[in-house]
Amino acid sequence: MPGWVEVVARSIGIIIILFAFFKGFIRKPIGECSAFEYGIVAGMSVIGAIGAFSLQSPIGLVLTALFVWGLLAIGLAYAVEKSAKVRTFIYGRGIPLIKDGKILEDNMTKQHVTSDELLRRLRSKDVFQTADVEFAVLESNGELNVLLKSDKQPISPSALQIKVAQTKQPETVIKDGEILDEPLATRGLNREWLETELSKIDVSVENVFLAQVDKDGQLTVDLFDDQLTVPQPTELALLSASLKKVQADLSLFALDTENMRSRERYEWCEKEVTELINDLKPYTS
Repeated sequence: MPGWVEVVARSIGIIIILFAFFKGFIRKPIGECSAFEYGIVAGMSVIGAIGAFSLQSPIGLVLTALFVWGLLAIGLAYAVEKSAKVRTFIYGRGIPLIKDGKILEDNMTKQHVTSDELLRRLRSKDVFQTADVEFAVLESNGELNVLLKSDKQPISPSALQIKVAQTKQPETVIKDGEILDEPLATRGLNREWLETELSKIDVSVENVFLAQVDKDGQLTVDLFDDQLTVPQPTELALLSASLKKVQADLSLFALDTENMRSRERYEWCEKEVTELINDLKPYTS
């Protein structure tokens, strides 16, 4: 067998073996791996690379080395998943660098973190004053996680007790002019609904490059022809306007009537519609 053919055959075979092993025990970005995991990946890659072009090395020995390293890595991944002690031994624990608003200099020294590095890592988290930090921990993968003091944390809807709509993942229902049935079924929709929505904006499926159903169940469309414009969804806006008109009509009816019983009914209905408007505000605003 010519040398270059053997190199090609070895390379393809070793790449397939490495892919299978790496897929078996590495299920996260390489930057989040521990030093030990990174060492295993680097070691197997070096063995594979050398074995691919070093024709003096018997292929059997190369494969033996790869299988030993790979099986050891998969065994360790299984042990890490099942045992907290092994997990702590391999990955270590998060080390607090700031606690109760105070910098822990001893922990910084043990982790070889300088004050400049601490400030740089805080700035990467959009924190420019250590006085704003309540707690900061150096994770085993080297990442610094920060908890701001309560008066420095961003305002959230829950802090303001504001009701917001539940967020749902947008589903892509048309791609390159082809309807995707599975995402439609995930949102409880079907082709008939999709074709009805497309007919409202006078668009055919073949002209759609990408269509998605957003969190409110409305269809947004991008066409192949960028010169054409597609009307924006207006159903929720029309619903909001209709409810406000009903609310105003009920208020007017209550003022116009002299029948106390009818007035009470109009006022009760207006109150119910007002509550409905408030409940729908996260979706219609």
